[in-house]
Amino acid sequence: LGESDTVAFPIKFTPRSAGCYHCQILLKSSSDIRVYEIVCVVNADQADAQLEFQTPAYQMVTQEIPISNTSSQDWKFEAVLEGQCFYGPPVINVPVGETAQYPLTFQPLAEC
Repeated sequence: LGESDTVAFPIKFTPRSAGCYHCQILLKSSSDIRVYEIVCVVNADQADAQLEFQTPAYQMVTQEIPISNTSSQDWKFEAVLEGQCFYGPPVINVPVGETAQYPLTFQPLAEC
């Protein structure tokens, strides 16, 4: 192999959708066996979104935000809400192939 003990091993990966893909590569020779595990995480294109809440002072409004899981694994999200007067569940689970609704609530304490 010369000065370098490495060999290029090109791999082409074409995912069909977002998700986590696992692969094992088994390499054998007369004196060695090696197993390489590869995990590829594919994220869907991110889209920016904006919500605007309008409600009379002291009255709450809830917006259901759909989260669709088109991957091959169940999803578990932790929600971190920033800003005053916003509420929602801290965790949401979205099973494979389903759409879950995240209920985001805005409850103003004063006119703003």
